[in-house]
Amino acid sequence: MLNRFAPLVPLAFAALLSACAGHVVQPQIALQPVSLPLAEPTHEQVAELTDEKPYQLPVLADSILDRGFELVGTRYRAGGTSTKTGFDCSGFVGYLFREEAGIKLPRSTREMINLDAPLVARNELVPGDIVFFNNRGRGRVSHAGIYIGDDQFIHSSSSRSGGVRVDSMDDRYWRSSFMEAKRVLAQAPAQTKHNPLHH
Repeated sequence: MLNRFAPLVPLAFAALLSACAGHVVQPQIALQPVSLPLAEPTHEQVAELTDEKPYQLPVLADSILDRGFELVGTRYRAGGTSTKTGFDCSGFVGYLFREEAGIKLPRSTREMINLDAPLVARNELVPGDIVFFNNRGRGRVSHAGIYIGDDQFIHSSSSRSGGVRVDSMDDRYWRSSFMEAKRVLAQAPAQTKHNPLHH
């Protein structure tokens, strides 16, 4: 009786081995995809996924500038900070940043220029940057405006020149008195970057 099944023993043993071998190979195949994507992402890839500034800053800048353009022609008034009273230069900049970006700026240009915000080179200005001038020849900041692009800026100039207006930074007067620029929008509150205020 045992002799009759003797030829089947090697076949059964072979089948058992192949079944075990199948179980050993399977985990290796399943584990391979898990072990492949171990490469560290580059700084550029991380920045593309997490850095919101290239997308969010223009939104805030557009909101600020759109409101600023609506106020062109608003009268100049020393110490003015509102549409009712009129604006001086720092009052105008402060009003727009407060109302449209939720950023409270210092009241005077001398305090504003000392803000802890990134300095921006003249050739790297983007809309929304605050530009500072020494237009009184005293060696210190005396005027501020907001860059709008194409070498132009919007500001509350003076009573004589019509209050809120747009001027060219290439104009000899402004070119010679330009001091520096700061990217204050980089300091915008996180919630503001997602939900800028609209008026």
